[in-house]
Amino acid sequence: MESPGNGGFSFVSSLSAIIGLMNADPLELQKFSELAHRWWDPTSEFRPLHEINPLRLEWINALAPLAGKRVVDVGCGGGILAESIAKKGATVTGIDLSKKALKVADLHSFESGVSVRYEMISAEDLASREAGQYDVVTCMEMLEHVPDPSAIVQACATLVKPGGHVFFSTINRNPKSYLFAIIGAEYVLRLLPRGTHDYAKFIKPAELSQFARNAALEVKVIKGMTYNPITKIYSLNQDTNVNYLIACIRSD
Repeated sequence: MESPGNGGFSFVSSLSAIIGLMNADPLELQKFSELAHRWWDPTSEFRPLHEINPLRLEWINALAPLAGKRVVDVGCGGGILAESIAKKGATVTGIDLSKKALKVADLHSFESGVSVRYEMISAEDLASREAGQYDVVTCMEMLEHVPDPSAIVQACATLVKPGGHVFFSTINRNPKSYLFAIIGAEYVLRLLPRGTHDYAKFIKPAELSQFARNAALEVKVIKGMTYNPITKIYSLNQDTNVNYLIACIRSD
């Protein structure tokens, strides 16, 4: 995606003033807001999300059966994961700070008939209001887009009930992840718009595990997710060098 011009800079400045001390990057919010209308188009920039969603959904459901559970999806965007969790029989809340993405999510929920409660609120603010009220918390492909990922992890830990499950997915930080997630995905294969990711914001599994432990979460499973450019198939395995997922349980 091209960088914003002067009008975009003005928007970012205004958005910065609105956000204040909130744990969000105005440029990241603008970037995804501009693409929001294409969120549910499986041939758009969001094609990778559509393709990995069945994998991550079934992985989550295998570890924490979703039927009858109360779930919050943190950084839900246009609602791809949130709707699929609701289809599993869960009562789902989706939160995000992109107003445009939430409008798209809400409209798609109305059109599909899948009930999801969407709200424009930060994870930290929701945690203050609804601490310990969720059986499952998901935060997928979001931590690498915020200034302080440890605060998001803490908020997720606060939201979940004791004994409840918290799931994260993000991108490792090493030469291979730079080559695959940025050069390969954004410039060579063009799976994602250029500028989607900032290498400096990638998070090593050891770092995310430490964030989790600091938040009284016990890391139970770490899985890698890889993409085969020849078969164009994503798979879960033990290779955590690029994309990976972590499953945690609140220990207190």
